Amino acid sequence: MIRDITIGQYYPTESRIHRLDPRVKIICTLLFLVSLFVQNSLLGYVIATVYLGAVIKLSKVPLKYIVKGLKPIVILLMFTVVMNLFLTQGGRTLVHFWIFTITENGLRTSVFMAVRLMYLVAGSSIMTFTTSPNGLTDGLEKLLHPLNRFNAPVHEVAMIMSIALRFIPILLEETDKIMKAQMARGADFESGNIIQRAKAMIPILVPLFVSAFRRANDLAMAMEARCYHGGDGRTKMKPLRYRAGDRMAYIVTVVYMIFIIAVGRFVPFKLWIF
Repeated sequence: MIRDITIGQYYPTESRIHRLDPRVKIICTLLFLVSLFVQNSLLGYVIATVYLGAVIKLSKVPLKYIVKGLKPIVILLMFTVVMNLFLTQGGRTLVHFWIFTITENGLRTSVFMAVRLMYLVAGSSIMTFTTSPNGLTDGLEKLLHPLNRFNAPVHEVAMIMSIALRFIPILLEETDKIMKAQMARGADFESGNIIQRAKAMIPILVPLFVSAFRRANDLAMAMEARCYHGGDGRTKMKPLRYRAGDRMAYIVTVVYMIFIIAVGRFVPFKLWIF
């Protein structure tokens, strides 16, 4: 399960999505996530599927990596589907057993919520797979630059987010190594009740925290040795500039949003097939 978490991982390859400006990928990802909540019809999700599929194809990130990132949310996904399936009322009754009732609206809502959660994770994963941590830092700092007028620590916030994303895969790999080492010594993390499993995690958490603090201290010393004092007066070796491909990505995403909003607002009937 630890190896299935793909947040913060970067997949190095050469593709059109990789070459896009980090600001474009951040804004387009946010717009895609918003588009999942402004409509609730089958036609809207078909459009979102086509858009997401095209982005995955252009990114050249293997589909197995995208699917792998969905495994950690399986429990949350099942819980959401079950709750919406049995608690959402309205519409024609499809199944009634004892105190459980499945209605047309409940089935419709549970399916759409499951698709929405999967697309949220997949869309966010594409951004991190195709953007390096340094690129995310530069993109966030550039997008939040207007907040400097209000004395907001934009550079520091972007740096913190970049370091957090960079440390996620490192700590996951460290956790996996510690778990394998403890299991080789006879540790059991699967059997027992919740309290026993929580106690079994102590031999993992203690060395993990020690390793995390050691890495943080090494990073702080390295930054001090390089005379890092924040973003004041710092320049970029590769400043961000919009290119033709970036403008085209904006245009495609805006057209996609127009279609989604039009479907959600002006289509007079819900396209739903049982």
